[in-house]
Parts: sequence; structure tokens; C-alpha cells
Amino acid sequence: MSLYSQIDNDIKAAMLAKDKVRLQALRGIKKEFIEGKTAPGANGELSDDAAMKILVKMAKQRRESARIYTEQNRPELAATELAECDVIEGYLPKALSEDELRAELVKIIAQTGATTPADMGKVMGVATKALAGRADGRAISALVRELLAVK
Repeated sequence: MSLYSQIDNDIKAAMLAKDKVRLQALRGIKKEFIEGKTAPGANGELSDDAAMKILVKMAKQRRESARIYTEQNRPELAATELAECDVIEGYLPKALSEDELRAELVKIIAQTGATTPADMGKVMGVATKALAGRADGRAISALVRELLAVK
């Protein structure tokens, strides 16, 4: 079952359960998926990889909005954003721990043959594709910088 059809089924389940927060998050996901399908060059199709990228972007937006609401002393809005973020993250692969991320990056660095901080771009290109949805770009970047500086 594609991610798109799974979201459709989960919308129906959320409606029956009268789960407003989950329903709102799922409708937002479906809206983004439809926009992705109709985007120029998409040919009316949405691959699971493209859907994952959309979900990662949406989760990141929700976390950022929650942070801003918290800074502006609006905890009720921050709570809603975080609840939606939890729903979205439920469709993403399990995030890597720091140790798992470090191990993956060591493999990628060895695979690309990177030895100096100047090779960071080479490593980041491979790492962001390989670890999409499982690690934050900032965390990957910081760890790659640290690992290449040590060598």
C-alpha cells in the first residue's frame, strides 16, 4: 500500500474516531501530497520517496512553529503544532540515535574517500540522500564536520 493510500485510510479512521488533531494533520498531509502530485514534472504520480521528503519538511515546519509559539508565550498553539508533528512523524522511519548516526556517517565517509573538511560537500550529498527522514540535516552536518576535523 502506498503512503498516499495509507493516509487516505487513516483520514477515514480519524473521522470515525472523531480525533480532530489527527484528522487536521492528516488532511494537511493529503493536501501537500496532492500538490506534490500536480507539481510540474510530477506526471500525476507521487513516489514514496517524494512523499517522505514532504513529510520530513512538514515535521520540520511544525517543530519550528512550535518553537516560535513557545518563545512568544503561546503554549496552546505550540501544543497543537507538536501534536500534529507527532502524527506526521508516525509516518517517518524511526530516527537514528547519535551513535547510530555516527556509525552510518563513518561508513559514508569511508565510502566517499573523504579525508579533510574540504570534502564535506561530497559526504553531505551522499549522507543526506542515504539518511533522509532518519536524521536532521543540521545533526548530519555537525557530525560530518566533527568527523572530518578529527581525521
